[in-house]
Amino acid sequence: MLSVFFCLSDPGWTSINRGVLICDECCSVHRSLGRHISIVKHLRHSGWPPSLLQMVQTLASNGANSIWEHSLLDPAQVQSGRRKPNPQDKVHPTKSEFIRAKYQMLAFVHKLPCRDDDGVTTKDLSKQLHSSVRTGSLETCLRLLSLGAQANFFHPEKGTTPLHVAAKAGQILQAELLVVYGADPGSPDINGRTPMDYARQAGHIELAERLVECQYELTDRLAFYLCGRRPDHKNGHYIIPQMADSLDLSELAKAAKKKLQALNNRLFEELAMDVYDEVDRRENDAVWLTTQNHSTLVTERSAVPFLPVNPEYSATRNQGRQKLARFNAREFATLIIDILSDAKRRQQGKGLSPTGETEREGETLNFEGNLGIDDDQHDYDSVASDEDTDSELTTQNNNNTMDSSDLSDGPITLQEYLEVKKALASSEAKVQQLMKVNNNLSEELRRLQKEITRMQTENSALRRGQQAGGAAGHGVGGPGGGGGTGGHWAVGGMRGGVGGFGPGGDPPVLSVPSTATPHSHPHRRERQAFSMYEPGAAPGPTAHGPPVLDSLTPRLQPLNTASVKEGRGEPEEGGGGGGEGGEPDPTLPCTEDVILKTEQVTKNIQELLRAAQEFKHDSFVPCSEKIHSAVTEMASLFPKRPALDAVHCSLRLLASSASRLQVECRKAAPSEPGAPAVDYQLLTQQVIQCAYDIAKAAKQLVTITTREKKQ
Repeated sequence: MLSVFFCLSDPGWTSINRGVLICDECCSVHRSLGRHISIVKHLRHSGWPPSLLQMVQTLASNGANSIWEHSLLDPAQVQSGRRKPNPQDKVHPTKSEFIRAKYQMLAFVHKLPCRDDDGVTTKDLSKQLHSSVRTGSLETCLRLLSLGAQANFFHPEKGTTPLHVAAKAGQILQAELLVVYGADPGSPDINGRTPMDYARQAGHIELAERLVECQYELTDRLAFYLCGRRPDHKNGHYIIPQMADSLDLSELAKAAKKKLQALNNRLFEELAMDVYDEVDRRENDAVWLTTQNHSTLVTERSAVPFLPVNPEYSATRNQGRQKLARFNAREFATLIIDILSDAKRRQQGKGLSPTGETEREGETLNFEGNLGIDDDQHDYDSVASDEDTDSELTTQNNNNTMDSSDLSDGPITLQEYLEVKKALASSEAKVQQLMKVNNNLSEELRRLQKEITRMQTENSALRRGQQAGGAAGHGVGGPGGGGGTGGHWAVGGMRGGVGGFGPGGDPPVLSVPSTATPHSHPHRRERQAFSMYEPGAAPGPTAHGPPVLDSLTPRLQPLNTASVKEGRGEPEEGGGGGGEGGEPDPTLPCTEDVILKTEQVTKNIQELLRAAQEFKHDSFVPCSEKIHSAVTEMASLFPKRPALDAVHCSLRLLASSASRLQVECRKAAPSEPGAPAVDYQLLTQQVIQCAYDIAKAAKQLVTITTREKKQ
């Protein structure tokens, strides 16, 4: 059954981790997403472990596609108005945009109800997964994984992971699905037993052997790419191919090999994973070139000339991954052989010989034309010569266009690539250092929060004293703000004065009353608010703007400020409103309704700020849509033509800022290959500026509504 119904032809490809079958047109888009989004494999021309192929076919036939199109299948939940493309629609941009929304943004996946603690939701899902893998319901487990269940979840009471449970139950297809989603076949239970031990103890020998293969999937795949063979894992876990012309290594190659051997285990694993992804890309390219109609399908937009960007990796690592495409056949084969040799050395705990070469015990190298030993008698196979692959690579390179100068300035050496890896390690060390600085800033923010609360208390006491002394009509404001009888006051800034917000002051604090009306629910008495105050900002015109998020360590931290008490608040910036003796505006909505909508806006802005703080740029679009929806609901409470100019100005600022926020957030969506790179630091500044304006407008509306209703 065809899972993606807008495909024009029969599905020849599959997305393994999504459990769907895809046609040639959709395959080109899936491959451009990257393996972290969609793991693509050809159904007939790629090598398949039987159980993995059966797992994919089972998911596809049992409607796995409905998991990724949940909201589109339920008419009651259709809100965005987006339709599924028709077979006649063009691949770019119609189908490609839909595929990105479906699999990259997960725009149509079932959304869980909001919970106070996201960690609890993930834990519950993971516990459900832990129980479900003992059954044969693959689609249930895929649905849980799509919602955020963790494949490596360690059950605190059971002392096992889901893979242990699947292995004990003999569920080989469930084990395949878990491994695809990152489950570790070698993870120990509370007693140190692995899933392989569970499978053997339960008599599931085939499953146990498959789990061993999964544990060595990376090195097996690299060896198979070079020599077409995999180890049987009963007599050894590694096959180290050897090229016929590798006896005469240049000094540059030897130096590069020593650098590779000097890498720590974490960097070595990252390098091996990157090479694995490049092997997958090259193998899929070879299948693509042999199965497609070159006159219609092989175009610049359907080709994948280098590994797509993975946003979870640093820019340095992504650049290094893309440079792997520039290795010619011999250079790439040399790198793979060095990785296989060093992987074996590291697992066996061997050191390096004085010459820097890997120690080898009882192994005989077989060089073509040198030692006439049959291939079956040793662990070394000859690799195809350069002539066998150069013609194919030349054809591919002629069709590939590189917009980045880093990818078009000549051949790359292994030494250069390892230098990139070292630069990555250096940048990550700086990240850790800056994260410590960020923690110090968080402590400073907490100290300032306490200071703000103390000043609010003093402000309240002073105001009560003034009212008792008959000084009605005069508020206590700082240089940046004024007062008015009955006005609600809040601390808007440290440098702008107590209760004021003016030139040189900090951005506004968005806060809501803690005791609103007799109809308030108990759980609404303590409401959180956030401040966009950044310590250390110099006074001046720029202090009105948002804090600048450093590209490595965002300083923006949500704060819990004291709520505005009944009879206290913050005056509307710039004046306006009823004032003493004025009549209340009957067209304004209930204060409690405005407060509730403001809470929703605040919650969504906090979610956006967390995404910016954690560099989750792919969350910008959904967060901006939530904010726009909350702003629309808040604006609908007010009349279309309010009597007060201040309300009109605040509503206009609220709506325009929310719309501008959506436009800015859409820039964070992944662009087509070859498009200009996104400056995420500048983009984040723009996003925070929009959020700042929304918070400012919402605060003004709460202030005005509260003051008018008090009159």
